[in-house]
Amino acid sequence: MKKILFFLKGYRKEAVLAPLFKMLEALFELMIPLAVSRIIDVGMTEGDTSTVLAMCGVMVALGVVGLISALCAQYFSARAAVGFSEKMKNSLFSHIQGFSYTVTDQVGTSTLITRLTGDANAVQTGINMFLRLFMRSPFIVFGAMIMAFTIDAKLGLIFAVVIPALAVVVFGIMLASIPIYKKSQARLDGVLGKVRSNYTGTRVVRAFAKENSEIEDFDEKHKGLTKLQLFAGRLSALMNPLTYVLINLAVIFLIRYGAIHVDNGAITQGELVALYNYMSQILVELIKLASLIITLNKAWASMHRITEVLDQESTLPRHAETETTDDGSLVCFENVSFHYHKDHEKGDPALSGVSFSVREGETVGIIGGTGSGKSTLVQLIAGFYCPSEGNVFIDGKNTALYETKELSDAIGFVPQKAMLFEGTVRSNLLFGKPNATEEEMWHALERAQAAEFVKEKVGGLDEPIASRGNNLSGGQRQRLTVARALLRDPRILILDDAASALDYATEAKLRAALKDKAAHQTVFIVSQRASSILHADTIIVLDDGEVVGLGAHEELLSTCEIYREIYRSQFSEGGNAM
Repeated sequence: MKKILFFLKGYRKEAVLAPLFKMLEALFELMIPLAVSRIIDVGMTEGDTSTVLAMCGVMVALGVVGLISALCAQYFSARAAVGFSEKMKNSLFSHIQGFSYTVTDQVGTSTLITRLTGDANAVQTGINMFLRLFMRSPFIVFGAMIMAFTIDAKLGLIFAVVIPALAVVVFGIMLASIPIYKKSQARLDGVLGKVRSNYTGTRVVRAFAKENSEIEDFDEKHKGLTKLQLFAGRLSALMNPLTYVLINLAVIFLIRYGAIHVDNGAITQGELVALYNYMSQILVELIKLASLIITLNKAWASMHRITEVLDQESTLPRHAETETTDDGSLVCFENVSFHYHKDHEKGDPALSGVSFSVREGETVGIIGGTGSGKSTLVQLIAGFYCPSEGNVFIDGKNTALYETKELSDAIGFVPQKAMLFEGTVRSNLLFGKPNATEEEMWHALERAQAAEFVKEKVGGLDEPIASRGNNLSGGQRQRLTVARALLRDPRILILDDAASALDYATEAKLRAALKDKAAHQTVFIVSQRASSILHADTIIVLDDGEVVGLGAHEELLSTCEIYREIYRSQFSEGGNAM
């Protein structure tokens, strides 16, 4: 929790002033019953009008000063809570941005969104309420008890008995509620994950008419969450009636024995009224405290969940079985195997025993059936994942020894799913190279076969792009992502099925443009189409995570049965694409 509370560092003054002003307000509030007692015992009993007016003036003054104190406390607590939340969210977002693919897969996207939004807001509310009420309520409760003892020690014993009993109820329910709220937040992650998957896959759901089954699945998850939240609500709801019962029992005893003391002359009527007012103040503060405890329970559970993310290492420990290789290659795989699940026994490997070398300037094609491990292989080159066994070398150095920025500077990666961000064509291209000139951007667009449709747009480079590029066609999105990668002129360019949405003519133009590359640039092309990789210097054929073919096109046609089947399924006897 120290990591979370660290974010209050810049707001220590506000964090101290807020409760101090609240305690000042509480101090003035504790004086009100004494003024009322004075009015009854002196003003009304003796008919002293001046005392009544004087005490009324005192009560007004106490109220005004108390209001000013409350407003100051509200200002400082809100300032501290909002500033704390801003720092925490910025730190959390920055930390999540540094997560490797492996860590993101393990933690889960849905739970990261929940913790950055709902949990962060719950902690902000908890901090705000804590600064405003956590010091005030105990101060009023124990202050009222002390004031009761100054009036009559015997009647003060009623306060001394009821307050510990109330503390047992409040803190008992609090301790029972915390684990329930943790489970509730975890189930909320599941509900959010379901909503997110349905939102992103709404077209698929409708295409297969699965609306009813998805609604049923959501209802099941939501009912589980609702059931747990209802249980937590019922448990928390016990607090108010239990505290009311204890307070009202204390009031009964107070009035019963207080009347006897008045009759005996031990205390005055005004003092009995003051004692009753102090008991009422305790009741009001305990109601506030009960509400505060519920809020703090949620905030505590959320704080723990945020701490878990902040404590999570951005990348899992990398290991290098061999640090360097001197075979002269730019990219080298040495008996590489990879499991997506950290427990290797719970799943088959995505890659197994992969070995090959690629020299600088070569073009490499990667082909295979669906699920053969093509995308996994290029993601290992980019350093998105670390091999479970074996070594991946770039320029003779194990990728485990590279800093993330070193790899990202050397590699241009076009993912299988074209992803554009809300903004403009220009802002999306500048992701590849922040200081790129317009001439460089147009050159990249020309090579990616995207310049023509961008010029047709009214805004040109400043044409608005919707979130995920939803105002563009699939082919347009892919060409822009290729242009973004080409703009940075990387040493290694990886195209992970980046032309799947293009027609054959446009893809052919793209391949021709990619051939006109710098001599130092090495290109990896992942594709389902044999036509995309026919002219590659080396073709890697994958099947079920293993390399079953390695060589040029003509060589593989005669030596690799799987490659031959893929080629024949896509080309006619004459060698033309079907």
